[in-house]
Amino acid sequence: MKLPALILVLGITTAFAADWPQWRGANRDDNSTETGLLKEWPAGGPKRAWLFEKAGMGYAGFSVAAGRLFVMGTRDGKEVLFSLDANSGKELWATPIGDILGNGWGDGPRSTPTVDGEVIYTMSGTGNLVCVQARDGKTVWTKAMKELGGSTPSWGFTESPLVDGPNVICTPGGNKGTMAALNKKTGALVWQSAEITEGAQYSSIIPATIGGKKQYVQLVMQTLFGIDASNGKLLWRSPWSGRTAVIPTPIVKGDEVFVSSGYGVGCKKVKISGGAAADVFMNKDMENHHGGVILVGDHLYGHSGKGGWTCMSFADGSVKWTGKGLGKGAVGYADGMLYCLDERSGTVVLAEASPAAWSEKGRFKLEPQAANRNRQGGIWVHPVIANGKLYLRDQEFIYCYDVKKS
Repeated sequence: MKLPALILVLGITTAFAADWPQWRGANRDDNSTETGLLKEWPAGGPKRAWLFEKAGMGYAGFSVAAGRLFVMGTRDGKEVLFSLDANSGKELWATPIGDILGNGWGDGPRSTPTVDGEVIYTMSGTGNLVCVQARDGKTVWTKAMKELGGSTPSWGFTESPLVDGPNVICTPGGNKGTMAALNKKTGALVWQSAEITEGAQYSSIIPATIGGKKQYVQLVMQTLFGIDASNGKLLWRSPWSGRTAVIPTPIVKGDEVFVSSGYGVGCKKVKISGGAAADVFMNKDMENHHGGVILVGDHLYGHSGKGGWTCMSFADGSVKWTGKGLGKGAVGYADGMLYCLDERSGTVVLAEASPAAWSEKGRFKLEPQAANRNRQGGIWVHPVIANGKLYLRDQEFIYCYDVKKS
């Protein structure tokens, strides 16, 4: 029996080294460990391997595992989780997961599915956390965030659920507790963080071990905080002055945590010690809206509302360079290179991840582009690099490009 057929029979417990099984990759840091990728693109960009044209509406991102791609969209009046063959774009199955989120910046789901062996966990735009079988899309259980005291944020639920050990961790927000852990097999509540009751924002949870303590780090409008992974107790908190929306996922390195927000807020880094968080630096030089910030080595990379594409020292927050050769957007990283996406034009740029300077190594423009994209929306889905492929999305169009050296 050939390997792909065996995977279809057994589920997808076999994972490949360069898979991207959840939001921001295996470690939730947007750092791919893949090597052997193109360091420069030909004129017109890398070769497109396939185009899928039936994903519907939404800003949901990709997970890739064992030869399959998982993503959400809309179809037949519902939000739907799709499974595609990652190498050909062929649709394998589609499962409805809830009603369509209606929103003035574009309807549909916003979350990235999380792959955990033979099951997938994902969040609908209206707050249905759903567990489905990876091989056929059959629903195992569903838990609505409103059951946990949550209410839908202005732009919908965008969090990508975290699977850790026997639990799946999410952020319903509300007076029952901002964060919750559910039994991943049944959806039953394990604990909820009653010491912090702010509403959900748009960031996703990061697992961390700080000071020898396993915890979950999250950012909401007024607070950056850490929750004890074993019981949901608050371990530490740090004030945040979020405005309008708090979106980028925190970055944890050792006992330090970096966060950023748009709308004029900026960024800061804190050091955690003895149950307290002390500010290390705070500035407006990395004011990231929702395209994400990536830590590569000792430097942060991302788009800032202040200076355009920016490289910043993780140690002290000093700016190493800014570049305005590409508009605002999302970023991914693999094999020494940044994959930068302009959310308005659909231009994709390959650039060196170096603190020396913005150094571009190729660009192309996504074609075709979605005619039904909301006028207030953009090309907001973050780039994903997995198994020699670059995956991008503009609403119903999912694009796959070959970026591995031949």
